[in-house]
Amino acid sequence: MTEVVLKLSVRDLVHADLESCGWSGSDIHLANVVQQLVRARRGEVDYLAVCTPADVPVAKTGIDYRAKEGAGTIWQLAVHPALQSCGIGTLLLAAAEERIAAHGLRHAEIAVEESNPRALALYERLGYVAYDRRPDGWDERAPDGSVRRHETIGILMRKELTRPVDGPV
Repeated sequence: MTEVVLKLSVRDLVHADLESCGWSGSDIHLANVVQQLVRARRGEVDYLAVCTPADVPVAKTGIDYRAKEGAGTIWQLAVHPALQSCGIGTLLLAAAEERIAAHGLRHAEIAVEESNPRALALYERLGYVAYDRRPDGWDERAPDGSVRRHETIGILMRKELTRPVDGPV
């Protein structure tokens, strides 16, 4: 068996990346990402991408600094389906936590659907602790092209972060 090792980098997601991110969700989802990139320009959120050496995104996530006081809320985390369970989500979460700590915040928060045990196990392994549950939902494109509401229950999780030595107080 031949093994190929790729160097991945984490950087800010930009509008030009969206044509390469169809794997992350429907047109409705990508339209929401466009809105989040506008918020990123205002400093309200960060939106990160993990990229291959060809600078193509294979994972992405947002960090909202206004959703909850004292915490950075990680959301819309997605890894290309063909590359899941390769450590890319772990890399992306570490980068998100670094950004949150650099903003002087002590906690990272994330919600995971109850129906997603793999993601729940990852977050627990990385030190996130469940503290609540809440209904959640979003619009999605149905196979017939119509828009439908996806309703779910989210498990809210939190992780205490250590601030970088040179970071804001």
